[in-house]
Amino acid sequence: MNIEGTFEAEALRILRQIPGLTVVVPHGTTRPDHGAEAVLRFAGTSARVAIEFKRRANAATAWQIAHYAQMHPDLRVLLITGEVTAGARAILQEHGVAVVDGLGNAHIELPGLLFHLEGGRKRPRATSQPTRLSGKAGVAAQALLLHPQRSWSVQDLAKEARVSVGLAHRVLVRLETEGVVGAEGAGPNRVRRVTNPTALLDLWAEENVERPTRTLGYLLAQTPTQLIDKLASNLERSGIKHALTGAAAASLLAPFITAIPIVDVWVSAAAAPEDLYRGARADAVTDGQNIVFLQGKDDSPLAFRQQAKELWIANPFRVYADLRHDPRRGREQADHLRREVIGF
Repeated sequence: MNIEGTFEAEALRILRQIPGLTVVVPHGTTRPDHGAEAVLRFAGTSARVAIEFKRRANAATAWQIAHYAQMHPDLRVLLITGEVTAGARAILQEHGVAVVDGLGNAHIELPGLLFHLEGGRKRPRATSQPTRLSGKAGVAAQALLLHPQRSWSVQDLAKEARVSVGLAHRVLVRLETEGVVGAEGAGPNRVRRVTNPTALLDLWAEENVERPTRTLGYLLAQTPTQLIDKLASNLERSGIKHALTGAAAASLLAPFITAIPIVDVWVSAAAAPEDLYRGARADAVTDGQNIVFLQGKDDSPLAFRQQAKELWIANPFRVYADLRHDPRRGREQADHLRREVIGF
């Protein structure tokens, strides 16, 4: 398969490292404009493609390119990037955008062509990283998601998310750079508003990877509903700050036909295991658990918790992210929650 066109030097280097792909550059060194066209030739036929080059592509970048592809349905789009996240790759593939990256991965799907290659090169160590949407920065992102129509000053976001003004500013600048928030005004009157909540949610869910401390417990109950009620009521009476998440929380927000063998619950980071067992009136176990107490480095996972049927649950975005990382059919439930409750 051949690709003919003019490319940036870095894009050209990435393309030339893909086995089975021959790069043809007319006149050698002409630098293309954004969205420049190239031609793919394969099996006696050809297809025009628009080239997008990004040094790194995440979920927000993927949504920008997917939108461009939707606006130009007669033109195939090929993203050439040094690095692409798994979430971005899924979004691009769903919207028919071809991808070639600097790690040797490629996926190009056209009528009569399926070119797929999984590279083996290691990801280079980055010298600098933008503000990741995890921890307290992730709380700021959740505040934006909970109020996507609101106009935000830096001070407003810092107050709502209970973070420093400096961190709120870095988050907003990062998201403006990613194209998921837009800015109006200048100086002290400058405000920002979410322009693409779908991309913001995918970006936050992609970067907000929790590694909580997990404490296993068992609480006698006849049904999943009784287990959820007893656990939440016991923790509330004991004064332990908590929020149900995962399938248990989803069953209260958007019931889904699935079993709930284990109830996941975020609890205060300061609570000791013995306090959790005593407060929940649960037994300590090493296997056969029906409760998992989750504790973060701080209480960020409890941010914006809310009540449903008089029980404390994590906010819908936190529940969605936790479900995405649950191997017990969590992705199906996450998609259901997103459709029925979140809406974008």
